[in-house]
Amino acid sequence: MTPHARHGLLTLLMLTTPLAACAQQADAPAPAVTTAPAVPPSPAPQLVTGLPDFTQLVEQVGPGVVNVEAKIGTRASAQADEGDIPEIFRRMLPPGFEMPGPGQGPQRRGGTSIGSGFIISADGYVLTNHHVVDGADEVKVTLPDRRELTAKVVGSDQQYDVALLKVDAKGLPTVRIGNSAVLKPGQWVVAIGSPLGLDHSVTAGIVSAVGRNASPEQRYVPFIQTDVAINQGNSGGPLLNTRGEVVGINSQIFSVSGGYMGISFAIPIDLAMSAVEQLKSGGKVSRAMLGVSMQNIGPDEVKGLDLPDANGALVATVQPGSGAEKAGIVPGDVITAFNGRKIGTREDLPPLVGPLPAGSKAKVTVIRDGKPRDVQVTLSALEEPEDVAGTPRATPAPSAAPAGSNPLGLQTQALDAAARKRLGIETGDGVLVTRVESASAREAGLAPGMAILQVGRTKVDSPAALDRELARAKVGDTVMLLVRHPSFGTRFLAVTIEKS
Repeated sequence: MTPHARHGLLTLLMLTTPLAACAQQADAPAPAVTTAPAVPPSPAPQLVTGLPDFTQLVEQVGPGVVNVEAKIGTRASAQADEGDIPEIFRRMLPPGFEMPGPGQGPQRRGGTSIGSGFIISADGYVLTNHHVVDGADEVKVTLPDRRELTAKVVGSDQQYDVALLKVDAKGLPTVRIGNSAVLKPGQWVVAIGSPLGLDHSVTAGIVSAVGRNASPEQRYVPFIQTDVAINQGNSGGPLLNTRGEVVGINSQIFSVSGGYMGISFAIPIDLAMSAVEQLKSGGKVSRAMLGVSMQNIGPDEVKGLDLPDANGALVATVQPGSGAEKAGIVPGDVITAFNGRKIGTREDLPPLVGPLPAGSKAKVTVIRDGKPRDVQVTLSALEEPEDVAGTPRATPAPSAAPAGSNPLGLQTQALDAAARKRLGIETGDGVLVTRVESASAREAGLAPGMAILQVGRTKVDSPAALDRELARAKVGDTVMLLVRHPSFGTRFLAVTIEKS
């Protein structure tokens, strides 16, 4: 064995003896700690397991869906001119409806209105839309078995767009009524109706939103928004959940062309069925009223009223003798909740108030002087629609000598009898604006011809009183002016004091 081989063998033996191994472990650095391979995250649960099959639903519900045909005579219509519909909402108008030319009142010419409906009782009660049978001289209901029956209009309500019909028949197939209050965005819904006269057409989609204020004409209806394909003729047909229960009545579409664009609206069935009971018993629907006109809140109002955020409805006027007045609600209060339901905008309140019976007691939460408080209000019967504040439009100012001096550069005068009559203000408070020099006041909407009734919560009855109240404000402050104008009624304007 060569010396080199012996050396290699010795080295090998030394490394294999326990003593050598101990020495090696003592001299060598500690081995690196190894970790187990990372476990890949488990996949998220499958939230959608496939498209549903609606065939059984249609087979069960279809026999309870009917076609409604109304013979319409020439008449004045309450429908608005196309140019007057702010958000381009158009009803699913039946064939025969024509928009008028400029300056004309809308008319529905003699013809046939075609829509849909559904049977809610075996003895012949049928539910459809008000606008399908509005002004009809004769109404026919066609059943799926092709029987055509003459229908009597038991009652109809324009605000809810609901009509109750009655046909003389027994043992009719009916639909099941569901609960629209539990609907959530993303749920599947199905419509059955007669779009463009194609009877018993089925379309499906999802709930896009609930509680929508889709139409200024129907501010008491918290609409269900869907992307279900709805067209003319679907009006009055059922909107169904996947259990085959009616959760809404298809009523409106949002459209530029007049056809389906993926935004459709349905009346919640809970609201419709509450109307049905009233139509059966008295032929009309009554609603409750709080007795206030309101406006929405913007950043300027948040600053001027010392509010935590822009949620709520700002009270502009309180109707004399109403439940709101008796409960102590005053202009400048901000309603933030009604019976525990939060109020985000002024549009949220009417659907909560209207369906309640007159005489009901309600808890109303308001913010006053930056502090929340609860008041109990006894609701009264709504006799006519409450005033809804709109966008100010100025009218030419009457000639008048300027009076007073204030940080807003307003020139005002006392209200005379003619101005009070024009503005609908009885004797008492208010001053007439004759000139506006402040840019911030003009930008806020203040204009000659308006009357200023209050600065904040303080009423003003003379130019001197107005100047005195405005003099309390400092540069940078936002003051709330309660103003009145014939074109939009009474509302608050938030005006920021600028350097002179």
